[in-house]
Amino acid sequence: MTRRLSGIPASIQRGFRRNVHRAAAAGLLAAALAIPGTAALIAAPAMAQGTAQETPVRGGVLNSIVQPEPPTLMLGLNQQGPTQTVAGKIYQGLLTYDRKLNPLPSLAESWTVSPDGLTYTFKLFQNVKWHDGKPFSANDVVFSTSKFLMEVHPRARAAFSRCESIKALDDNTVEFKLKEPFPAFIQAFEVSSAPIVPAHIYEGSDYRTNPANNTPIGTGPFKLKEWVKGSYIQLVRNEDYYKKDLPYLDGITFRVIPDAASRSLALESGQVQQTQYSDLEPFEVPRMKTLPNVTLTTAGYEFVAPMAWLEINHRVKPLDDKRFRKAIAYAIDRKFIRDKIWFGLGRVPTGPINSVVKFYDPKVTTYEPNLDKAKALLDEMGLKPDGKGVRATVKLMPMPYGETWTRLGEYLKQALGKVGVSVVLESTDAAGWAQRVANWDYEITTNFLYQYGDPALGVARTYISSNIRKGVLFTNTMGYSNPKVDELFDQASRENDPAKRQEQYSEVQRILSDDLPVVWLLEMEFPTFLDKRVKNANTTAIGVNDTYESVWLAK
Repeated sequence: MTRRLSGIPASIQRGFRRNVHRAAAAGLLAAALAIPGTAALIAAPAMAQGTAQETPVRGGVLNSIVQPEPPTLMLGLNQQGPTQTVAGKIYQGLLTYDRKLNPLPSLAESWTVSPDGLTYTFKLFQNVKWHDGKPFSANDVVFSTSKFLMEVHPRARAAFSRCESIKALDDNTVEFKLKEPFPAFIQAFEVSSAPIVPAHIYEGSDYRTNPANNTPIGTGPFKLKEWVKGSYIQLVRNEDYYKKDLPYLDGITFRVIPDAASRSLALESGQVQQTQYSDLEPFEVPRMKTLPNVTLTTAGYEFVAPMAWLEINHRVKPLDDKRFRKAIAYAIDRKFIRDKIWFGLGRVPTGPINSVVKFYDPKVTTYEPNLDKAKALLDEMGLKPDGKGVRATVKLMPMPYGETWTRLGEYLKQALGKVGVSVVLESTDAAGWAQRVANWDYEITTNFLYQYGDPALGVARTYISSNIRKGVLFTNTMGYSNPKVDELFDQASRENDPAKRQEQYSEVQRILSDDLPVVWLLEMEFPTFLDKRVKNANTTAIGVNDTYESVWLAK
């Protein structure tokens, strides 16, 4: 018997029902895990609850999923999610961050900020070595932040272009002098934002074609041993790691398992001990969290703070009219999206800043579901229904990032249809989607961006007119422009007084919630599942992307 999902329209339910053939999935999983030594790595049974050792022990290999497979592990050149998760064990930044987004040591042992907010001085850990045995020094930091990242990393370029000078005071001290105050600067040193790369390998080379990109060399607790494309990425302990007795693990093996049912089965059977981000579809989470051998957390994503929205091309009529965008907002039910499509993973947003990010203000215009208000706005625009009840037709291109985004597209088509907006769904692959959005070749799409701990780093880029850059993804691809918004974001980025920054960011949130350049849908939460034998994992605001230097496996 097919169970009806309460509250979900029948047309959507058809997409929600899964007919997973477990035997077929098991066959796919067996193929995915068929590598030498696998049995020794994954055969240990799950610990019974309450019997795990409290004292860390050395040894063992953590098996995790990586999906999709990273295009490269050279984190300076690529910052996609899977690259961050794997390469965050190989490379390091100067800092990491706790769950409240306070800075913590990584390659930097300590740091000071001058009273005027213009000089940041970092003392580096001593006796650090690159994976090829060469010594790490302040010169590597200067090269990485003033040359390498300035050429290849747009987000790092935006931060470090604010520096008047970057110099090594000695082998273990680096000084950054800013042209003007930029209080978000302290958030710019996380590993994906500013990975430190070896100057002795990259200086004087073509960064993008350097052969070392295929065999990444970092300072992290793990180094690359083997990458079998389409199968697995094997990291092993860095025996020369500068922190005594760390890491605890012998290694981490990331398994490439394209089939969603096989990924679920791998966790369920204990053949992998960790999943993260979108490894599991949200509709799998209610069942998986009841498994006796795993724990679930949505923590560890505070630094990225993902926000999902309907991205709207303002160059296309009637999408350029904020009344039309508001009609869309009134026509959809964000609680339904959170509860029935994302199965409770996330929070209903109020505006452009995620509620876990600094300077969030909930006192803004909000849009509760109201079909009458939506229709009244469309009437005001002169968009009267035709004989078929259609007022306007728009094209919606859902993100090609899995079944959940497809379901969201189906729901949006149905919801907007109720107010006379006919939605034509367009399908594309990941590469095609990225190209079309970057080149403004779309009407409406679904999208989500990370906010990186401070509005100056991860929020402003979406809305400031100076970031309308054709061909560049994750910029102001909508074409939204408001001089007052530009001014407020600029002022707030340079203001050292937190109270004044709050006033500026509160005002910009009020303006954006009225202009509605995008329709915010969900403050996303990702599920991280960990086998109960895995200890001390996912402890910071960058969670599964951190070094895992202190992670250990209970026997």
